[in-house]
Amino acid sequence: MDNKINEIRRRISTLRAEMTLVEASIRDQVNRDLDCSEASYRLMAMRAEVTELIGRWKAAGGGERLPTVRERLSRSFADRPVATAKPAPVKSHKAKPSARV
Repeated sequence: MDNKINEIRRRISTLRAEMTLVEASIRDQVNRDLDCSEASYRLMAMRAEVTELIGRWKAAGGGERLPTVRERLSRSFADRPVATAKPAPVKSHKAKPSARV
């Protein structure tokens, strides 16, 4: 039974990765004012397949909570090092004392 659950999870992960590529393709087509209906239909079919796979996964005993897209993205970004900007030098607004005697 665990093998079946793992196979379903693997297929869901594969579909999610393919979906991100199709979504990028759609964005590119929209930005270039091209027809993206074929890619959109493919994406909708993938979403329906993921929904069906999740139902099969739950029926097979998969009980752990699946992460949302936002959670998955925040996890992948959390693993990356963050570039920090150098702080700007602090400028004093006080007038410098003059060397007058």
